[in-house]
Order: sequence, then structure tokens, then C-alpha cells
Amino acid sequence: SGTRALSRKMGITRNSYKKRRATGGKQPQFRKKRVYELGRAAANTRIGVKRVRTVRVRGGHIKNRALRLDHGTFSWGSEGISKPSRVLDVNYNATNNELVRTKTLVKGAIVSVDATPFRQWYLQHYGVELGRKVEEQGKVSKKVQKKHEGRVKQSGALDSAVADQFKAGRVLACIASRPGQSGRCDGYILEGQELAFYQKKMQKKKSKKEAA
Repeated sequence: SGTRALSRKMGITRNSYKKRRATGGKQPQFRKKRVYELGRAAANTRIGVKRVRTVRVRGGHIKNRALRLDHGTFSWGSEGISKPSRVLDVNYNATNNELVRTKTLVKGAIVSVDATPFRQWYLQHYGVELGRKVEEQGKVSKKVQKKHEGRVKQSGALDSAVADQFKAGRVLACIASRPGQSGRCDGYILEGQELAFYQKKMQKKKSKKEAA
């Protein structure tokens, strides 16, 4: 019957009376499970060829459950631009190291993204190819050079910590979207104090692993 089918589906529940009180005491179960309390299995979105499934949720709305993603749109805050880029690796997750080992994409995860789209934009806008020496860069007309110099003067020098990442062809970014809910992996490039914080965390983790 329909009731039996519903009870089989409702294995995961998010009700509050299953939780213990602050004192540690159990709460009485004053009712059976309700459909509006149901939970679903985690998406555990991994890096791979795009694979998104739709899920019907309460109110007839649709959620996009991403199972595999390899691209996302990442914004560069200090430059005020956004570019679609490929997600290369998961570097750090404050929640659980297991999510780093399995390369799971979740909100707040620190990932490496392909730097090429941002390097190309920076070259076109400022006439400077990040990650290469000045001598190796191509020549342009005086008019274009003057325009590029004016833009550099207006925006200021690029953060050295961000510029150094372009040598390796990848930059660190933070995922701001929820891949298991929206089916997208969007975020922003790390800069300033936030970048320094996560680089320090990753270095500490790396040195601890080498010591072990």
C-alpha cells in the first residue's frame, strides 16, 4: 500500500524529538515520523564528467542533485570578474579530511581551479601575462601600452600570493554554492588574509603528514 511504501522511503528523519535534551535525557516519542521531517541521502558530489539528477521536493519544487561535476563559475573579487573554470582537485576541508581524500565537492571546500581563463583575461585587460617573465611577453603598440598602464595604475598591483599561483597554472578557490542542492559548483578565488589563512592550514597539514 501507499503507507508502507512511504514508510520504507522515510529511513532518514530530521525530527527533533529523536535528539536528547541538553541534560542528556531522552525525549518522549509523541508521534510517528512525518513526511515534512524526512531527510535524504547525501549527494557526495565528486570530481568527474557532469552528472546531475533532479529530485522532486516539498511543494512540487525541484532540486538539482549533482553527483559528478568538473566545471564551475568562479569570481575574482578584486578584479570584479567571473569566469567558468575547470575544478582540478580538492585541497582542504575544515569539516573532514575524508572529504579531501575522496575529492568530495561541498560548500566551503577549498579547491584548485584552472588558472588559464583568468590569465587570459588579465593579459587582455592589463597586457601582463601572469606566471611569465616580462622579457618573454609580446610587444604591443604605444597606444595599447598606455591604456594597459592606466588600468594597472587605477587598480593597483596584484597580490603577490595570488600572482605566484599562476606559475603552477592553478589557483585556490572556495566553493560558495551547494552542489548537492543547486547542481552547480560556483565559488570565488581566495585572496588576502583568507588565502594566507588556508595556505598556512594546508602547510601545517602537509608538515604533520611528512613527520608521521
